[in-house]
Amino acid sequence: MLDFIKTELAGIDVRVDEPLKNYTYTKVGGPADLLAFPRSRHELQRLLTFAKTHQLEWTVLGNASNLIVRDGGIRGMVIMLEKMATITVSGYVIEAEAGANLIETTRVASRHSLTGFEFACGIPGSIGGAVFMNAGAYGGEIAHVLTSAQLLTKDGDIITLEARDLKFGYRHSAIQESGAIVLSAKFALKPGDYTQITQEMARLTHLRELKQPLELPSCGSVFKRPVGYFAGALISEAGLKGYRVGGVEVSTKHAGFMVNVDNGTATDYENLIASVIEKVKEHSGVTLETEVRIIGVSEENREE
Repeated sequence: MLDFIKTELAGIDVRVDEPLKNYTYTKVGGPADLLAFPRSRHELQRLLTFAKTHQLEWTVLGNASNLIVRDGGIRGMVIMLEKMATITVSGYVIEAEAGANLIETTRVASRHSLTGFEFACGIPGSIGGAVFMNAGAYGGEIAHVLTSAQLLTKDGDIITLEARDLKFGYRHSAIQESGAIVLSAKFALKPGDYTQITQEMARLTHLRELKQPLELPSCGSVFKRPVGYFAGALISEAGLKGYRVGGVEVSTKHAGFMVNVDNGTATDYENLIASVIEKVKEHSGVTLETEVRIIGVSEENREE
């Protein structure tokens, strides 16, 4: 099988039965049947053609930051776009490929004295993932700066959509329902003062480091912000800081995060999330909704 794949997909970095925990920010997740790292749109289209020809399901991941992959992994082909990471600047517009690091993109903006992207200077993730979920922090979000995105549709067509067509909402975009893949995105920024921009980025980075458990594996912010509340505060008020299931616990530094402290599993994460939702509901009457994506199959389902 491996020789067949290497022949069919010659020149593309493809790995078989690759543990996804080696790539996720949580350090959990079972294997991908096939894990591919395309370097170009041409290679990406070859991979999708291969998947379609051989009736393989396929899943695209950004850099697997705001994500939990279940312990049975992901069946079919998983495509990571981290090698498609070109960032270019033209005037006040930055264009970045889907695999480009969001933090690095904000640094490129600052080096060109462009303002408007400071809010994202500490958000771990890829450009594709950030557009997909309308990532945001400190009062800013991708919808505020994005002008257009190039997508690869499920049918294999490359299209460009304006920001208004992406129907952005809180941690939501129309891409989530369409099944399309973000190829690149354009952001319109404004000329600014280099010193002020870098100082603001330093301030936000300091705030993030003070408040968030960046030193431990996590999936980032687990829950959406309930209307009129803060998820972390509700969890803290319910006495759940340090609450643990298996090797995963609610962070004692920021209750909105769940950290992998002792070889935790995706099952530990899911059970902890369910328990926190239940206990917060009992304490405050508020039902928390997850922001993190949970994908893949359980170990039991993989063996079937």
